[in-house]
Amino acid sequence: MPEYDQAVYVISVAAELAGVHPQTLRIYERKGLVEPGRTRGGSRRYSDADIAMLQRIQDLTNDGLNLAGVKRVLELEAEVSALRNKLEVERARASQEVESVHRQYRRDLVPLRQAVVPFANRRRRG
Repeated sequence: MPEYDQAVYVISVAAELAGVHPQTLRIYERKGLVEPGRTRGGSRRYSDADIAMLQRIQDLTNDGLNLAGVKRVLELEAEVSALRNKLEVERARASQEVESVHRQYRRDLVPLRQAVVPFANRRRRG
């Protein structure tokens, strides 16, 4: 089974899987919406990830967006995804820091019996 990002489909198969005409794929490539892999001979090859992107582009154009709008939406979606990933990393880091501080507090705590001298006992000594 090929990997999700492995470019294996020729343009005609990719177009059929995405539900568009091969010429539409060429237009999408010229507009910078998709970047298929290339063979040594220069033939386009599309991956499953490319097919998913082509289907997303079709959904957006079917919703009434022009290709410039589609490109901007895809850029924003990629940015949101990157920011979510960064946020998740920072949340994990912050959680580790909080746990580290809590462990430090536990080491610094002194059992109550060792820390408290009864008032009555202090008075007799003095």
